[in-house]
Amino acid sequence: MKRHLVLGTVVLLGLGGYASDLFAEDQEALKAFATVQKVFQSPRCQNCHIPGDSPLQFDAGIPHAMNVVRGMDGKGAAGLPCATCHAESNPPASYGPHAPPGAPHCCLPPAAHKMAWIGLPSDKLCAMIKDRASNGDRDFAALLKHVSEDKLVLWGWNPGAGRAPVPVPHDIFVAQFKLWADAGGPCPVAQM
Repeated sequence: MKRHLVLGTVVLLGLGGYASDLFAEDQEALKAFATVQKVFQSPRCQNCHIPGDSPLQFDAGIPHAMNVVRGMDGKGAAGLPCATCHAESNPPASYGPHAPPGAPHCCLPPAAHKMAWIGLPSDKLCAMIKDRASNGDRDFAALLKHVSEDKLVLWGWNPGAGRAPVPVPHDIFVAQFKLWADAGGPCPVAQM
């Protein structure tokens, strides 16, 4: 009987240590996700990741001028594609502070995968990012590649004159995204 009690205690202590390690890993991953959220909910990302069909503009996130809309493929309406005003790169500063910014394949997410996260609490944002039905069928590897290499995403750190860049350096953001993803993408608990 005593042997079983000692063996049971050893097993429980071992499991406790294992659970403690898992909890610490999740805590680090959740801390990393807070950085991911800060980036995703910055104006550079939120202005195009919208719940409706009209993009926002400027750091204040005001509705886009000229009644611009998403279009089914995210590239604007027929007859007024995003590329009408938005070139492949930012215009020179001499064009003034309100010139349309430019970025490679400047567009919004398509209507079928809006990835709209304006105002979402952290638990809902986390779930949406991981939901392949919402995110264009991207797994963690594809998401990491998207935030690491996509030229339109990278534009957020060099948005042109008069626009604040994403508030976290890109290399730190990618490292935090990877830490979160490698831990399985744990989501914060919903706040009541």
